[in-house]
Amino acid sequence: MSKPATPQAVRGTQDMLGEQAERFDAVVRGFDRLRRLYGFGRVEVPVFEATAVFARSLGETTDVVSKEMYTFEDRGGDSLTLRPEFTAGIARAYLTEGWQQHAPLKVATHGPLFRYERPQKGRFRQFHQLDAEVIGAAEPAADVELLVLAAHLLDELGIADGVTLTLNTLGDTATRDAWRAALVAHFTAHRDALSPESVDRLARNPLRILDSKDPRDRPVADAAPSIDAHMSAEAGAFFERVTGGLEAAGVAWTRDARLVRGLDYYRHTAFEFVTDRLGAQGTVLGGGRYDGLIEALGGPHTPAVGWAAGIERLAMLIDPPAPEHVTVALVPMGAAAEAAAMRLLADLRRQGIAADMAYKGNMKKRLHKADATGARYAAIIGDDELASGEVGLKDLANGSQQWVRLDALAAAVVAH
Repeated sequence: MSKPATPQAVRGTQDMLGEQAERFDAVVRGFDRLRRLYGFGRVEVPVFEATAVFARSLGETTDVVSKEMYTFEDRGGDSLTLRPEFTAGIARAYLTEGWQQHAPLKVATHGPLFRYERPQKGRFRQFHQLDAEVIGAAEPAADVELLVLAAHLLDELGIADGVTLTLNTLGDTATRDAWRAALVAHFTAHRDALSPESVDRLARNPLRILDSKDPRDRPVADAAPSIDAHMSAEAGAFFERVTGGLEAAGVAWTRDARLVRGLDYYRHTAFEFVTDRLGAQGTVLGGGRYDGLIEALGGPHTPAVGWAAGIERLAMLIDPPAPEHVTVALVPMGAAAEAAAMRLLADLRRQGIAADMAYKGNMKKRLHKADATGARYAAIIGDDELASGEVGLKDLANGSQQWVRLDALAAAVVAH
């Protein structure tokens, strides 16, 4: 009988080890530190939801719902979907868990998301995002705080240089509806010049034609009506307060009047942080205000704003994190010494000292393993050391060695 083939990773997924995993972790740790600094509480929502949560919130005509969601029927016959984004699930929880009592609610999370799309640089079918939301705040100050948090995060990760904040407004409902009608009229008049995909979008989601990457669409898209011609006084004032807040906080931005968010629930502020260091798909963080989402899910009108950032894409931009080294490597020789080393190992770790021990090998091999881990010290324990109640503490940087009592090993390491 032939040996069965080794299973391979599913296309669009990834396994991480070493530097790649450390970069990923550095992004998450930086985000967690800042979200605490800004008063954003940690939130967790399910990896899958009823399909209606995403279909109703994202819009049936969006590419995410129509082409990219992982949707399946469970054994009970219910239609479920692996989450393609965080916002809809958080909004659903806001309604069903009674979180309205905490409004305005500032929350943040990170974790895996799922979309069936063509894998490309920094984009996967199971990917990971950071996410920050403010729910229940209609004030422009909420938009400003989230944008300042995003800019601070990029600075914290050391990637702010070469990343530009592009900002636009989608206006209030009246503004967006009037602009959408003008866009439909414009694109319909030039229908024959559009790509097949944009002709399809004309019926389903005409705003997405504005950011089409197809060169056939650019002349028509570039000549499309501007939202500014349809802006209400209220929407214009809102945008001015957002940009004024950014300037007060020292966050640089540039206007992109063609910037849109394709999902149906967006209003007012739309933004992306973009770079040319990741090829054509240069967005590393994006979001906006989604005042219509919770209402679309059956709740009351609830203003909200948020953003998401791809962890993989941020991790590609940061400098490799400094390797984390073990402080003390224990080198026991003999069964009795191994038992004593296990006690010492537990004691060192409980006192916050990074310690490790090779599972097997002679003294030379274990010392080599200790050196390979980048350990500062090797603590050598044999029968003679056990008899004297001391351990040989060797400084692997300069080769010097001192004798330290077994029960004072942790203190000796800390003292150095």
